[in-house]
Amino acid sequence: MTFFRLPGWCCLLFIVLLSSCQSKSSFTEVEVATRWATLSLDLTKGTPGNSPTYASRCLGYFGLTMYESIVPGHPEYRSLVGQLSGLTNLPTPDPGVEYHWPLALSAGQATILRSLYNHTSDANKQRVDSLEAAIEEYYLDADVPEPVAQRSTDFGRRIAQAIFQWSQSDGGHRAYLRNFEKDMVHPDFPGSWKPPLFAQSFSHHPLHPMWGTNRPFVPANYQMPAPDFIAYDTVPGSPYYEQMRAVYEKELTLTQAEKEAALWWGDDPDETFTPPGHSFYLATEVLKQRATTLMDCAETYARTGMAVADAFINCWKWKFSFFSERPNTFIPQFIDPEWESFWPDPPFPAFPSGHAIQAAAASTVLQELHGDEIAIADRAHEGRERDRVRDVGFPVRHFESLSDIARETADSRFYGGIHTPQDNDQGLLKGTEIGQNVNALQWKNSK
Repeated sequence: MTFFRLPGWCCLLFIVLLSSCQSKSSFTEVEVATRWATLSLDLTKGTPGNSPTYASRCLGYFGLTMYESIVPGHPEYRSLVGQLSGLTNLPTPDPGVEYHWPLALSAGQATILRSLYNHTSDANKQRVDSLEAAIEEYYLDADVPEPVAQRSTDFGRRIAQAIFQWSQSDGGHRAYLRNFEKDMVHPDFPGSWKPPLFAQSFSHHPLHPMWGTNRPFVPANYQMPAPDFIAYDTVPGSPYYEQMRAVYEKELTLTQAEKEAALWWGDDPDETFTPPGHSFYLATEVLKQRATTLMDCAETYARTGMAVADAFINCWKWKFSFFSERPNTFIPQFIDPEWESFWPDPPFPAFPSGHAIQAAAASTVLQELHGDEIAIADRAHEGRERDRVRDVGFPVRHFESLSDIARETADSRFYGGIHTPQDNDQGLLKGTEIGQNVNALQWKNSK
């Protein structure tokens, strides 16, 4: 049997061309959105000085920029201009000309990421540049005319620049430069928060005590009544005492599963993409199953981002209004002097729970768009090194509904010993309300 032999240079050329084709990325429209969301969380995790407060703000602007950069190409939807706090104007596309909306979205995401995380590393900035270039190259190769591509990327960048300019007046601009307030005079009253001795943070000064004065995305979310708070009382059997006793008793009986939940949802900003980032991550997991269009993604990220951002603004307003203690203050003084929580205290007051309020807000908007019953394998911390101090690992967590995720997120802080049941229950209630206010915006034009 004889075989046809190619000259050596032809074989080499074939290998080079094949390698070149294999190295190029391809992107469905849904993947354009989810790849940017994933990269935004990588920057959230990998940028020094980040915090849950600042991260939540960034996620709000990421999602809104994604939405506004493509909404003109979807007539059934409407812009949020005039509906959000102080957002009165954004650029509009030229009439009668063609746009390529995935390219507009990509350029907008690259621009807003560079603007909000301008303090990130050069390596991270290069990742932003590379993803933007790869997406543009893919669509140009897919026969998007160059003038259309240029017009689309210009529009996305102008949207992002306008949103970033608006963001600078919200009270949180470059807040990573002033994370901890050293000069704050702490209120001192029975049951008031004290800087923790067993601390999650190196700082014993409070994180962003003025965050609650920031401008929310949704006006209704800054007109909400405060949650109900059980009055301080040290008498055994009183409602307040029983809240603390529940925390004490839970720490004595923690199961391995509860310990795993406590660590999984900790989302320490020094090691992870923070609690609001975890919600943004879960939005991506939902979209991988439910999204069919670019607009599905943009609306989902816009609602989720603004929900967690407004959740943290309200939560911090109430935290520094009630200025309530954590169990690590009360329990050693009135129940057991040797007690210590399973998880260390974060550097801010307790009530209500930030984990609970943001998880409920995210769950509420995701349920509105995609339903509650959806199987999720949460792999956010898959592969993390086992916590040898607590003898706890990070096995993948499985859920059958979004509401189950929100509930466990809240309960995990109870398992950790840093929140009472009322902190979590009121956080879930108020987070749901915040999410409902986001859902109540006019997202679509009337038929």
